Amino acid sequence: MIKTTIIGNVVRDLELKKVLEDKTVCVFTVASNRIGAKEGSQSVDFLNVEVWGKMAENCAEYLKKGSGVAVSGD
Repeated sequence: MIKTTIIGNVVRDLELKKVLEDKTVCVFTVASNRIGAKEGSQSVDFLNVEVWGKMAENCAEYLKKGSGVAVSGD
């Protein structure tokens, strides 16, 4: 199993959706800077994130476009 941690900023407004018998999902994109091997070079990765259940509701309530966020998951 691979564990991933993403640190960056929320790029766009979050989408909160109800699916399948009251399950909730929150979808958003995080921009994360990547420092390259060349001195001073930098690029940005845009990573899509899905959060389910109560945590999805909390994300939708407290996060917005531009918010700093750290996401950890399997």
